[in-house]
Amino acid sequence: MPAAASEINFSDLSNKPADSVRKLQESPNQTLLVHRRGDEEDLVLTTVSRAEEVREVVSTTTTLFIALMQQHADVRELVTDVMPRAFPWVRFLPREDMQAFAVELVETLEAANSLGAPAPVTRLIAEWQHTAEVYADPRLLDILRQSGEDLGDVPAPGAATA
Repeated sequence: MPAAASEINFSDLSNKPADSVRKLQESPNQTLLVHRRGDEEDLVLTTVSRAEEVREVVSTTTTLFIALMQQHADVRELVTDVMPRAFPWVRFLPREDMQAFAVELVETLEAANSLGAPAPVTRLIAEWQHTAEVYADPRLLDILRQSGEDLGDVPAPGAATA
């Protein structure tokens, strides 16, 4: 959320809705950060037109990126070379894994864009980041590379064991 966003408390939204809408309309980026109490996650209030603009920008950028990646192998190599600027932690991945991440990212971006759902992209990035964390820790990497017996499924926390 940009620092320039207007802010209100949730109680102001419910007690003074007209003032809250006015503040939203006067906001330079048409967004309003709504603070909630305690452990509740804050909210972002925006206009439909602003949300559609953001969606269009994300969709267009994603489509352009996908087209570039699919156009030529040199572009894929270039993206792999610049990945550390966007994701510094990829430096811990072997080059072939960095390339695999780039390909999987493009595929997931395309699928997520078609649904208008960013969650698969953020999940994929988190999964690859965890992989990089393993490569960054030589002791952990050594442990995970050891061969051993598969002990089967791990029960969910709190589940009864036989």
